Amino acid sequence: MAETFGNYEDISQARTQNQEYLNLSFSPSSIPIKQRWRNNGLSADFLGDYFTTFFPKSENDPASLRRQSEIKNAVSYIANELLENAMKFSDERLNHPISIRLMLDKDRIIFSETNGVSREQADSFRTFINKVMSEDPNELYIQQLEENAMTDSSAGLGYLTMVNDYGAELAWYFEDVGDNGVAVTTEVKVAV
Repeated sequence: MAETFGNYEDISQARTQNQEYLNLSFSPSSIPIKQRWRNNGLSADFLGDYFTTFFPKSENDPASLRRQSEIKNAVSYIANELLENAMKFSDERLNHPISIRLMLDKDRIIFSETNGVSREQADSFRTFINKVMSEDPNELYIQQLEENAMTDSSAGLGYLTMVNDYGAELAWYFEDVGDNGVAVTTEVKVAV
């Protein structure tokens, strides 16, 4: 059974010749996913650097330098958050790889990250998603900050920061993968 939340677009099906793509996958069989945690920042920074090459800068145009810096920071931050969540919440018993795909469209970058979770984790995540989609993101951000301060957690702040600071549009796709598991794809769209 498949289920979507938000305006989900399967970018693996939307490819055209005029779009740039980059796919990274992390196999759980070579090194346990949780041990790759330290590589998240490196991978996210690589993605940021890679995508800025499509936004040339001109030494004579400060606006182009600022735009390139903003795009690099947005891509690095969002990719890092997606990878951290994937590494943290993946159910290693499923042996499901983590993948992150980025697509440069005409006026936006689309991130698509997929990882495997248990059915219980998927149910809990659906509850969070429904909250994110039904409440004001600014108010929810403040509530989440207060709640996280009381519990010494940071759950959910990354998604809310994407929406509030980068104007991101979030969507999700859940698909059963057997063995009591669910593949969850988080999609983040950011205008450039």
